[in-house]
Amino acid sequence: MAIEQEDIFPRDRQPTARILAMPAHTNPNGNIFGGWIMAQMDVAGSVVAVEYAGGRVSTVAVTSMEFHKPVFVGDLVSCFARIQKVGKTSITVKVEVFVQRARDGQLLSDQVTEAVIIYVAIDDHGKPRQLPERGPDFGRYW
Repeated sequence: MAIEQEDIFPRDRQPTARILAMPAHTNPNGNIFGGWIMAQMDVAGSVVAVEYAGGRVSTVAVTSMEFHKPVFVGDLVSCFARIQKVGKTSITVKVEVFVQRARDGQLLSDQVTEAVIIYVAIDDHGKPRQLPERGPDFGRYW
């Protein structure tokens, strides 16, 4: 008997990064290594930070990270990033990770992790730089 599961995949926005979890990404337990997931999240968060900053950014902090459920080989991993706060030089981004798993001809969705990551806009010398002025609608599709 198939178990009914609600489709919680966020269909109202586009993922910032998507990748298929492969055997090379596993930990000794056979699940996907948390460090690999963190790297995907950092890339996804930096995409929206770079767009807002109009140039280079550097990751300066991960203020929270929660792993809710494991990720398995074959899962389609989608990272959704949204700007939470903007300072003079810093951009705080929330990244949520969902997986889609193929089961009996259907894709079942689950949220597996989330984090809040802070990026700082940097100049060509790696020093913090002022962020550009942006209108209130900038990035509304994240």
